[in-house]
This record gives sequence, structure tokens and C-alpha cells, in this order.
Amino acid sequence: MSWWGKLIGGTFGWMLGGPLGALLGTALGHSFDRGIEANRQGGDGLGHHERIQTVFFTATFSVMGHLAKADGRVSEHEIAFARAVMDRMSLTDDKRRLAIELFNQGKAPGFPLDEALEQFRRECGRRFNLVRMFLEIQVQAALADGHLDEAEQRLLLHVFERLGVSRRDFEMMVAMLYAARNFAGGAGAGAGRGGYQPPPSRDLLVEAYKMLGVSAEAGDAEVKRAYRRMMNQHHPDKLVSKGLPEEMVRLATEKTQEIKAAYEQIKQSRGMK
Repeated sequence: MSWWGKLIGGTFGWMLGGPLGALLGTALGHSFDRGIEANRQGGDGLGHHERIQTVFFTATFSVMGHLAKADGRVSEHEIAFARAVMDRMSLTDDKRRLAIELFNQGKAPGFPLDEALEQFRRECGRRFNLVRMFLEIQVQAALADGHLDEAEQRLLLHVFERLGVSRRDFEMMVAMLYAARNFAGGAGAGAGRGGYQPPPSRDLLVEAYKMLGVSAEAGDAEVKRAYRRMMNQHHPDKLVSKGLPEEMVRLATEKTQEIKAAYEQIKQSRGMK
């Protein structure tokens, strides 16, 4: 049974617990007492893989909602981005309602951010590529209106720190995702996602190098290594095997397509084979 099947079966509360379990319980309107009783009576509960998928889904949308409120108000761009993510995941009506409710809980006063991040780190922390995917989604959400304001940056840095990721990695990720927006806008692929269309890049090649995290002076071998590293980090099958909910495979697939397009741009400019 999928993670979603276990959730609607009402057995998740006892197995997941913690602040993320509480968010799910509220979002689904399930009683934790019912969940506990179901497990005592032989309910299946969540397996390890399903547990990680559930934690990832819950944390993704609730933290996204919290970040959207970082500057005091949720902009139309941020709402559009959240909806675009749900669309790209092809969520069913029930899953979409759950994602929206989790987003709204993240916006609410008293959202237990640190506790939620701590639970996410316990469950997913050793799967760094999964953590990276989670952080990329959060940064992209914050960039939905085309820039990071001071409050968003401060909160994002806090999220990175709580998940054991350095400020340097934060700055590199922001630079790469800015470049990806510009590259996609300039190349005409994926422009306007999340309700914001970035201006065409004056130099797609510059953005392509930034996307791979290498300089234009890097040798061919270094560029190839960077490309392979990025592809390995975002490979959909590998991420699913680590616990990425299957609904989010399309996001990972789109990312690999963007990476390939940037690499092809660099290869063409260098005459690489």
C-alpha cells in the first residue's frame, strides 16, 4: 500500500507522531486515538519507506507555507508557485486538499518550525540528496516573486542550519536556482512557472555554467564531473528509492532536463563530444 493509502487508513498517527504527525492529523481531520486503536487492532501502520515519503510531503508543504509568510504576507506569486508545484505533481483532489491544508497550517501563528525540521532531519538527514531536493523546493518557493527579501533569506538560512547545511551551500544553491530561472526564461523552457516569468538572460552560457556550479574557466573534465554530480543528485529513480514521494518524481525529472539543457549549451559552445 502507498503512503497515501496508509494515511487514509487512519493508522498513521501512532506510527508517525511528532509535530509532523500532528499536522497531518489536523489536516486530515483524523483522531490520533483512532489511529492508535487501529494499530492495536492490527493495522498495518507505516513502513520505513512510506514513513519517509509521508514526512517529506508533510514537511514540504507546511514549511513552504511558513516561508511564504516570512515577510508578513503571502504574495500572489507565492500562492501561484505552491499551486504550480501541486499541478506539476498531478495531485488527486484529496492530496491537493491535504497539501493546501498543510500550506495553510505553515502560515498559521505558532507553527512549530524547529520541531518539524528536527523530525524531518531525524527521518531524512542521512539521505542528503533527499534533503537537497526539499531545500531546493523551499528556495524556489521563496524566489517565486523573483527575489529574496531579508526576512525570507534569514528564515531560509535558519532552515538550512537546522538541517545541517552550511551558509556556503545555501549561497551556492540560491545562485544555481537563480541561474536556472534565467536560463529557462531565456531558452523559452519552463518560463513563467509559479506565476513569475524571469527576464531573458543576456548570456545563457553564463547561466548554464552557474547551474552546474562551475566557472567558464573550468576544464572539460571538471565540467563533465559537475554535470554527472548534478545528474546523480537529482536522478528521479534514486530519489524515489531514498523516499521521495512518487508524486514528486516529475519535479525531479524536470530538474534533470534543465541540467541536461545547460550541459548541452556548454558542450556546444566548447565543441565537446
